[in-house]
Amino acid sequence: MAAPEPKPTCLREMMERLGVDPAGGVVAHSGLTYLTALHRCQSCPSKQDCRAWLDSAPMSMAFAPHFCPNGDLLFELRHDQGGHIGGATNALCTGRKN
Repeated sequence: MAAPEPKPTCLREMMERLGVDPAGGVVAHSGLTYLTALHRCQSCPSKQDCRAWLDSAPMSMAFAPHFCPNGDLLFELRHDQGGHIGGATNALCTGRKN
């Protein structure tokens, strides 16, 4: 039996927009938190709102939008990496560039 196709998410772009560097070791260090955020993102009912927010929001934000079920986890991941409010300087979404 084939494994189910993974559901597309914009978690990586949201992380980078909020100053969480997935390549900076935070995912390895906080693997369970990241996997929880990924699961929440995959099952989020606000995907269209999220995409619209990411398309219109500045490249760096302090907090996730109010509809994001991962706001608390993204804050925790940023804190775990020693991040600060202000965030990343670039934003990449899997398979999509702004």
